[in-house]
Amino acid sequence: MTPEEIRRLRLSHSGLSHSPFTTGAEAVAHSGAVQAQDFSAAIWSLGLRIRDATASTIEDAYNDGKILRVHVLRPTWHFILPEDLRWMTALTAPGVKSMVAASNRKLGLDPNLFSKSNAAIEKALEGQGSLTRQDLKGTLADIGIMTDVQRLAHIIMQAELEGLICSGPMQGRQHTYALADERIRKSRALTRDQSLAELARRYFRSHGPAQLGDFSWWSGLSRRDAETGLDSIREDLERTLIDGKPYWSPSEDGEVIPDPPVALLLSMYDEYAIAYTDRSAISDAREIERMIVKGNAMTAVIVLYGKVAGTWEKRVKKDSIEILLNPFRELTDEEQGEVEREVERYGRFFGRRVELV
Repeated sequence: MTPEEIRRLRLSHSGLSHSPFTTGAEAVAHSGAVQAQDFSAAIWSLGLRIRDATASTIEDAYNDGKILRVHVLRPTWHFILPEDLRWMTALTAPGVKSMVAASNRKLGLDPNLFSKSNAAIEKALEGQGSLTRQDLKGTLADIGIMTDVQRLAHIIMQAELEGLICSGPMQGRQHTYALADERIRKSRALTRDQSLAELARRYFRSHGPAQLGDFSWWSGLSRRDAETGLDSIREDLERTLIDGKPYWSPSEDGEVIPDPPVALLLSMYDEYAIAYTDRSAISDAREIERMIVKGNAMTAVIVLYGKVAGTWEKRVKKDSIEILLNPFRELTDEEQGEVEREVERYGRFFGRRVELV
């Protein structure tokens, strides 16, 4: 299998080649979890995989609780389905807590304080529907827990990891939090082994071909747990050796793999870019890794034929959105035309006029 074939299969399995889904919930269910610390970029990532999607339809699904945004897998937000919250939190929260333990200690946050903050948050939310982060900041101040941005973020994250709260509907442009017991109508009950298998199944069907190490990093699971999950679904996957490394992907069973799109404008945190430890198939000279180190200073990539080929950024104006392109090389006329079509697609998705710079 060549790098070109890896890209072709990943684009197809992720839904980027042909936008196979009809709703945001379908797209999230397919992947299992979708990285979502940048809300606008995350709904664009979903929109690329959904036929005739708009930002407003995905936001409506989010506000209706058909999609949740919580801390699971790793210490960052992900979109997940409400019915997956309980088992996914039980499986991955211990790992996330371990990852943030040192930061909690530096911030003066300990189990005794978390017990008090969780109780106060629960009491404040009971019967209220949802509250903003600033509302919760006031609630904590009322019981003598003073917070800055970091302390508040870690306290709220802890409440999420305990399965106490989850995302609520937007209030204007502000995110809110709600009690999980009041927000979630149904929940799947899985054993630990079933949870490992289910997470592995979701990952490899939406991200394959991928390696065990990729799944371990994406899921936040130890390599041993990741291998247990993979072992339980091996019969449903195809194994391919590439440079001596085993890659796993869903069986095609004669399916026709769609041609890869010429151009895509992706968030750097799109699952296609972020969900692997080995990104050599999509990026030369570790470009993605250098961008990730820069963090939000550079959050979007131009992808041509499945490979990172530049960066882009948006500037929100009063009546329009400016899109600034920075390709790594001069584009052909065909590539330029396809990029411009993606820019137009971006504008249609958000219902805004776009200007290409």
